[in-house]
Amino acid sequence: MYTVIDIETTGGSNNSGKITEIAIFVFDGEKITDSFVTLVNPECYIPPFISNLTGITNEMVAHAPKFYEIARKIVEITANKIFVAHNVGFDYNFIKKEFHDLGYNFNRKTVCTVVLSRKLFPGHSSYSLGKICNDLDININGRHRAEGDALATVELFRRLLIKHQQNELSLFK
Repeated sequence: MYTVIDIETTGGSNNSGKITEIAIFVFDGEKITDSFVTLVNPECYIPPFISNLTGITNEMVAHAPKFYEIARKIVEITANKIFVAHNVGFDYNFIKKEFHDLGYNFNRKTVCTVVLSRKLFPGHSSYSLGKICNDLDININGRHRAEGDALATVELFRRLLIKHQQNELSLFK
């Protein structure tokens, strides 16, 4: 079982940025079996550049749950599952940092759909989520929003798993 995850944040560094939205889809390799999607109050200011990119404003997250209020749900839904994301280091490290700040050690096996895409779908000019999905005719409904990007990553990962069956590559980092 896998959890395909995408987050939106207040910035590019997990040392200074905070999560503003998270989407988690439990995926059995064929279909989504569970999900958790929510805005997150980052307890800090969202810069205008980020609001323009994601559409997530300070007003939208003002009454959203804080990370500590959803932490247990994240632990439960990801338990004994492989953490999958496009550029997994970004999402995983932000989530690990949020848990670290709460005094909890969050560890999961990870799979990166960027790395797998480069191995299994060689020759693309870019492996950004938007470009690889466009090349593969995968629709992203809600680009730069956690749910839309995570659902596109689920479909990309589904196709990677099919392609993987023909290869002897390890999925795990």
